[in-house]
Amino acid sequence: MRNYELLFIISPQVADHEVDGVIEQVKNHLTDLGTTITKVENLGRRKLAYEINHFQEGTYALIQFQSQGAEISELERRLRVMDHVLRYLTVRLDRDLRRMARMKRKRERRRGEHAQAGSPKEQRERKSGERKN
Repeated sequence: MRNYELLFIISPQVADHEVDGVIEQVKNHLTDLGTTITKVENLGRRKLAYEINHFQEGTYALIQFQSQGAEISELERRLRVMDHVLRYLTVRLDRDLRRMARMKRKRERRRGEHAQAGSPKEQRERKSGERKN
């Protein structure tokens, strides 16, 4: 199973008490497709970076879930036809997590190499000693 994150923006025309219903509808779509939902978060109403369909703000919602990956296209098709959803973005988290872990290992390896080499002062002294011989 792969980890995914779905961020979508709900139209500001939807009342605050109805936003939970829209989020619940998306959750139902996900469970119908056979995914496992791990986290649901209503991020609240925020100003948009640019105008979408003449709206300048929207309610952001975030859902993290586990899936095989084949269900993503069907999920995005369903989101596309929902009138209340202005925009959506589905991101696979596994790749990002692996990339961050790889970068962390590389940083630690460099730190270890620098620690073995000693301080910059010791390195300069060693180099100057090599030149004299």
